[in-house]
Amino acid sequence: MSYAVLAHAPVRTLGGYSVRGIDREDMEPIRRWRNAQISVLRQAAPITPAQQQRYFEQAVLSTFEDPRPPQVLLTLGLEGVPIGYGGLTNLNWQAGRAELSFLVSPDRAADPDRYAPDFRAFLELAVKGVAIADLGLHRVFSETFDIRPHHVSILEAFGFAREGRLRDHNRIDGRYVDSLMHGYVDG
Repeated sequence: MSYAVLAHAPVRTLGGYSVRGIDREDMEPIRRWRNAQISVLRQAAPITPAQQQRYFEQAVLSTFEDPRPPQVLLTLGLEGVPIGYGGLTNLNWQAGRAELSFLVSPDRAADPDRYAPDFRAFLELAVKGVAIADLGLHRVFSETFDIRPHHVSILEAFGFAREGRLRDHNRIDGRYVDSLMHGYVDG
């Protein structure tokens, strides 16, 4: 079972990569990936299995039948194996916009030679494919901590325009960091 809003969308693939709507089997790997990479997320503490279960039931699975869900989460696969996830969060259907999220497994995130093609494929499949072509959105935006220059360079090379800097916007490992805001507009 997945999002009804994607029921008639084509399967999105690029090379060996694919995206599909998130499902229950993705719950535990995502929890582990998030807990291992808290410093790049807006997450204050590790997530327990019970918290993840509750979140999936209340915020994810319960929205699958919604014709306009508040978020559409996607699993990124490579050769059929899940390697990451992300999606379109804070969806505003009336305005035609969503916030982009993306996270891959820690081993892939730590290797720039693997991370770059993973993220580029996700951008192509999730932004141009799902957000714009399938859901009819007009704008996708993101917030990235400025401690991630490689991530930012991939976003910008894809076509996301830097739209602002929020100074000392987040605290990571005891120090304040800036958040960079980017936007991608269809057409």
